[in-house]
Amino acid sequence: MAMTTKKTKLKIAIAGAVLVAAAATGTALAANGSSGGAGAGSGTGSERARVEQNKQKTPSAIKADGPNVFPHSLDFDARSKTFFTGSLKQGKVYAVGRDGKVRTHIDDPELVSAQAVNVDRERDRILVSNVDYGTADRSNKDAPFRIAGVGSYDLATGKQDWCVDLTAIALDGKQHLISDVTVAPDGTVYAVDELTPTVFRIDTEGRASVFLRSDLLQGKLDIPNFLDDVGMAAVEWVKGNQLIIAMADGSLVRVPVQHPEAAQKVKLSAPLASPTAGMRLLKDGSLTAVSSGLLSGKPAAIQRVEPRDGWKEATVTVTDTVKDPVTSDVTAGPSGTTYALSGGLADLLAGKPNDGFTLTPVRTG
Repeated sequence: MAMTTKKTKLKIAIAGAVLVAAAATGTALAANGSSGGAGAGSGTGSERARVEQNKQKTPSAIKADGPNVFPHSLDFDARSKTFFTGSLKQGKVYAVGRDGKVRTHIDDPELVSAQAVNVDRERDRILVSNVDYGTADRSNKDAPFRIAGVGSYDLATGKQDWCVDLTAIALDGKQHLISDVTVAPDGTVYAVDELTPTVFRIDTEGRASVFLRSDLLQGKLDIPNFLDDVGMAAVEWVKGNQLIIAMADGSLVRVPVQHPEAAQKVKLSAPLASPTAGMRLLKDGSLTAVSSGLLSGKPAAIQRVEPRDGWKEATVTVTDTVKDPVTSDVTAGPSGTTYALSGGLADLLAGKPNDGFTLTPVRTG
């Protein structure tokens, strides 16, 4: 099928956003005891104690010390209590501790820019999408968006299992940007392309094929002075053996894995804010999604998407915001928390340096 040619403008003038640590632990309040009997005063003291206990459990934002990393995606490994994130600038994957310390975990010369990062705990591996905005240390500055792939790496050592070139599978001569990946229970990886309406399928040995091409997945969002027709931004495998794909314009598409030709739009109570950037599957089967304020300059929106009728319909509610507009992903964190990633994408595109990035705890319901 014919696909729209993308227009790339190499002079990018997107204003940067200031990284703001949005949450802090509460300061303990002194509570004066009373020698009187139990009554209204005693109840007030109990309520005060509960409020104080909740404050002490509130996690702080994590200011990571990775200069010029510029991450776009992250995931959390509960066993090692470590976040993993990729670098759009350096093409590496980093381990991030809760203290904000950053260390290199994967340094594969085949990775130009590491965008999507997905920890597959069942198989002790990290999946990474390989992209090229034309701004990385390893970029071909004269031919951006010509790199598109997915690599699998050992979770413990960072050693490459395989790295597949998806442009060789697409064979369409188009520009590509593998924005996100998800893993089905059988280990099959699904990767979505932001610049063509193509979903790729990759088996556990790294053998790739085109899973779906559909007009439903054609991009419709234009980012001034950067890209036109931006499409699929994020993907999650959900119960019922389905893929839920978030489009940058705020719509969702449901794809039955056994019958991808039956893909259809999810009927939403309200569209997600645009551009949608990242998603996380919650334990109850709902999704939490983050929408960047890249175009509006407003705080990024954290939204909860609750499905009905097997994901044919869904209710969308805003549950939180992040002050930094250019917030691009959400992931699980320690003890049932959820963190949003602000990686400084606007600074990267504008050619500005960056001294680190921020993980902000957010509410999902």
